[in-house]
Amino acid sequence: MAETAHDDVKTLSFEAALEQLELIVQKLESGRAPLAESIAIYERGEALKAHCETLLRTAEARIEKITLSREGKAVGVEPLDAN
Repeated sequence: MAETAHDDVKTLSFEAALEQLELIVQKLESGRAPLAESIAIYERGEALKAHCETLLRTAEARIEKITLSREGKAVGVEPLDAN
């Protein structure tokens, strides 16, 4: 499998990827980057966005609803989407 220029994105935590994405947005919004650099950082931003979305979907899939007793103690957990 061929490596892409943005394979390192896959190793970033959500927070690190989001921080990099915010910096890219700031740089692009400033309009100070040359065209070639703007295109390159935009492509990295797309990779970061996709990675963040994947991490969020994974986290959402793991969320569990805690069932509480009348006393407020956790008595069990069930998947969030269970009815």
